[in-house]
Amino acid sequence: MNASLAAAAPSTASISQLFHHPLGVFALLVGISMLVPPIVRKTGLPDLVGLLIAGILVGPNLLNWLQPGGETVNLFSDIGAIYLLFIVGLEIDLDEFSRVKTRSLTLGILHFLFGMATGTGIGILFGFPLVPSILVGTLIATHTPLGYPIVRSYGAQRDESVVVSVGSTILTDIASLLVLAIAMGLGKGSFSVPSVISLIASVCLFAVLVVVSIRTIGEKIFKSSINDENRIFLAVLLTLFIASLGAELAGVEKIVGAFLAGLAINSVLPEGKAKQQIIFVGGALFIPIFFIHLGLLIDLNSLRNSISEFELTALMVFGVIACKGIVSFIAGKLFGYNGNQVVMMWSLAMPQVAATLAAAFVGYEAGLLSASVLNGVLAMMVVTASLGPALTARSVTQLVEPDDDTKSFLVTSKPSLLASTSGDDLADPPRAVVRRPLKIVVPVANPATEYGLLSMASRLLTGGSDHSGQLLPMALVCPSLEEARGSLTRAVATARERLAQATAIGSTLGVPTHCLLRLDEDIAGGMSRSALEQGADLLLIGTGQPDKLRQWLFGDLVDGVCRSAHCPVVVVNLAGRDPEELQRILVPIKDLSASAREQFELAQRLLNHGGGGASGVITLLHIVDPRFSRHDRQWIERELRRWHPPGESHERIRIHLVQGPGIDQMIERSSRHHDLVILRSQRRRVAGLPIPASDRTSGLIRQLACPTMVISEPLH
Repeated sequence: MNASLAAAAPSTASISQLFHHPLGVFALLVGISMLVPPIVRKTGLPDLVGLLIAGILVGPNLLNWLQPGGETVNLFSDIGAIYLLFIVGLEIDLDEFSRVKTRSLTLGILHFLFGMATGTGIGILFGFPLVPSILVGTLIATHTPLGYPIVRSYGAQRDESVVVSVGSTILTDIASLLVLAIAMGLGKGSFSVPSVISLIASVCLFAVLVVVSIRTIGEKIFKSSINDENRIFLAVLLTLFIASLGAELAGVEKIVGAFLAGLAINSVLPEGKAKQQIIFVGGALFIPIFFIHLGLLIDLNSLRNSISEFELTALMVFGVIACKGIVSFIAGKLFGYNGNQVVMMWSLAMPQVAATLAAAFVGYEAGLLSASVLNGVLAMMVVTASLGPALTARSVTQLVEPDDDTKSFLVTSKPSLLASTSGDDLADPPRAVVRRPLKIVVPVANPATEYGLLSMASRLLTGGSDHSGQLLPMALVCPSLEEARGSLTRAVATARERLAQATAIGSTLGVPTHCLLRLDEDIAGGMSRSALEQGADLLLIGTGQPDKLRQWLFGDLVDGVCRSAHCPVVVVNLAGRDPEELQRILVPIKDLSASAREQFELAQRLLNHGGGGASGVITLLHIVDPRFSRHDRQWIERELRRWHPPGESHERIRIHLVQGPGIDQMIERSSRHHDLVILRSQRRRVAGLPIPASDRTSGLIRQLACPTMVISEPLH
């Protein structure tokens, strides 16, 4: 009995000490970064909120698994902090900024001055010394445009108010971080005019040195000398760490060096896998650990005191929202923007996430900011990170929908990817166009769905053209996965059998078929690269009910293809139906853009296949803003009527205009009387930050019982 107790004691002690071992600490941090975000997304909150809560849970106040002063946690948190600011600089679009740089600089100066004045005033009001008050000002002066992916998903990213708002981030972040560096320098010594001048000179000299040297060397290295993407990745990481270390040697905070390095590398690093790897590593590993560490630093007793004495927190939250709103209103008047554009600028400037949290963390670690200020910053982050994107989603619909004065933006000049690109088509995009034959890549892996997918693709090939398109069935094998199973040869043989079956199906369908076999470690990337190599016009993928556990842990293959493909991706779920049975097609139309035209043209191709489908019907469902007048509704219906192909009966194409809200419910109700619903995906992701944008299409698909087809535009 005593012996068994003695044996159990070391085991219990080993378990209790597991998270004090560096490997145990790292495993716990990675596990939290992997498991927490999918749970938090279901609540509608940003991932980083969940990571902060997880940090509080495993911290010294509750479970006591991790300590904020641990060497492993501190190391990865420091890397996360510099990585966060590095990616902020790396993702600023310098070309768009240069296009409206005067207005962007004006807006940035206004945000910086008003933010500094607001934050410094709050600090002085609560009796803070000058340096901490200035630090509070730098926190409010910065902003992170979290709503930009939502804007991009609606196709409004070129609206001037959006470009100006995003461009202003450059000035506000640089100016705020430089003031942070000066304030930190003053906080370490005595206040004197010579010390301030010396610090400003060193900051400016360091900034010029970093940007010029990285751009000069980068032009030679990144664009000519190094062709290996892995070496490019390592070179960028080395540059990041050298710039961060150089910042500290120059008396500047390391996050300032990281941000400047991101801006400099942004101008020389070509788009490609290396840049994606850099953003992925930071977003998947280091940045989440930084937010977990922030949670570890939160003192629950101090947090309770902040709640009981909430004046500072409330004033910081109200101050940042009001400050950003006032600046947006003033800039809107100066630039002649309408109300929707003013709200758009306000919503993009409101979120306080990246630079704000990093600066608050630095100030708190240096002892210049109190725990109450840190708690106020966290509250400010949660409120603005939720309210800002919500306002963006509301205002962007007004930017892309018609108003009483003009409707011209409903019709884009971008030609449909499914249509001919002749001059006549470009001159008058709303009219029916002559559709061209397509090359369609169809990955085949499941014998049960192979015929249905190839049959659907064959119906989309010609679109009524006299010339045939080309069907490209593709079998893809992952060598490392199959070798681990000990069956690479068998997997390749099975893939060849699938392609032989695809050839037979193509012969039966009477369409030109060319099969592709690819070995690739990246399944989604392999599909996208094959489509690019073949010059494909579409990539058609089958999907069914996903494995929820696998999707929750590892993401969705379809997501990966949609993010990386150069061409539109069409995702089909036949729900066991024969393609020949799909005669009643519902096409929900959000607007009159070329993307909406592609939904309609997919439906036309399906019904026009082989001259059949005489009994088929296409229903165009458009949800109309309740504010539209009868004249507006008639205009929209006339424009939709112009989509009819010449000589085709109007009875075959029905137009239903219904008033919102409740769009999802209306589509679901209408789908009950149709065989197929064709939707447009608006799936986007905030690169560099673990904050996914909402995906309305995915939620809607889960409600529909009938077959669906979703077209997703390329991200670039």
